[in-house]
Amino acid sequence: MTTPSPDRPAAMLTPEQARARRARNVALSLTIGFLAVLFYGVTIVKLGLRVGGGQ
Repeated sequence: MTTPSPDRPAAMLTPEQARARRARNVALSLTIGFLAVLFYGVTIVKLGLRVGGGQ
């Protein structure tokens, strides 16, 4: 098995593939960011209810 040389990428992407990869990366980043904010918000609400005397 040969290893790729450091001066040459392992695979060349077509412009269409590069756009698709970028769009997928942006969508994944936004989804992970939304989930992080959602979990943070739920945690704050739960802690607030506990501190405020709620159940």
